[in-house]
Amino acid sequence: MLPYRRLGGTGISVSPYTLGTMMFGSIGNGDHDDAVRIIHSALDRGINFVDTADMYSAGESEVIVGKALQGRRDAVVLATKGHFPLDDDPAPNTSGNSRRYLIRAVEASLRRLGTDYIDLYQVHRPDWDTDIEETLGVLTDLVREGKIRAFGSSTFPAHEIVHADQVARERNLMRFRTEQPPYNILDRGIEADVLPVAERLGLGVLTWSPLGFGFLTGRYRKGVSVENAGRSALRPAWFDPSDPTTARKLDVVEQLVEVADGIGATLPELAMAFPLAHRAVTSVIIGPRTMTQLDAALAGADLVLDDATLDRIDEIVAPGERVYNAAPPTYPWLVDSARRRR
Repeated sequence: MLPYRRLGGTGISVSPYTLGTMMFGSIGNGDHDDAVRIIHSALDRGINFVDTADMYSAGESEVIVGKALQGRRDAVVLATKGHFPLDDDPAPNTSGNSRRYLIRAVEASLRRLGTDYIDLYQVHRPDWDTDIEETLGVLTDLVREGKIRAFGSSTFPAHEIVHADQVARERNLMRFRTEQPPYNILDRGIEADVLPVAERLGLGVLTWSPLGFGFLTGRYRKGVSVENAGRSALRPAWFDPSDPTTARKLDVVEQLVEVADGIGATLPELAMAFPLAHRAVTSVIIGPRTMTQLDAALAGADLVLDDATLDRIDEIVAPGERVYNAAPPTYPWLVDSARRRR
């Protein structure tokens, strides 16, 4: 395992890999005992950072994490997120980043996690209907109450990160300390704006989707038929080889396999090492469903890519290029005609 890193300006030390728990619960591994074993195995291998969210399996993931951390809580940096509704048919005021909702969401997460504090609480997405001052205000109050230690954003565009920082400074509120964006060789878009902004503001960066929604596992190859299961069943359009974007991804994968072979690594090991090569990235989130997947994710944990390898990757996928967009923004001013017409 690589050396621990500082999480932004918080003074908290975290492992270079974070255990993401989205796949624990009904949408992935519903066996609580098995999921707890996976979490314990990750902790035993040096991971001290665990990330979850209230919407993962409608709170079940947080319950599993809470079980796993009994007796080990003080040794773990625990992060969770709130914003999304937990029900398929949500009632009003049961999502978002308002004071009314976030207070309830944090209290509920604390109960499910079986702890009295959260090390890092993140707003899972921007809320375009709530003033950022209100969001920062309630998060500041929650820190002062001791319920959370620090807070950050997740999948925020660069301009919103800058705006939030400016408001915090002007209103004497606490600032976002982290950002959690998608980042992998197939989606390098954040290199153009989010990563430079995060570095300038001193934010810790926790990246997700290092394996490019499964394309960088090596399972999906050009000319190879894949059973419609797992991720390909979840979003089949993303894996249609007749789609130009999918065809481009498959072409890139073939070239990356050659790069990995050239340095004696596997494609997943190359993919996992890539985000950590950027100086603004603090930790990479892995999201195993099984022990086998955890083993594979950590197999190349000590791999450091040299300049020649990174230069070759740049030739295949240019810095800032998006072969696909892992998290396309849903700006209301683009989908609501009333916001752009007189």
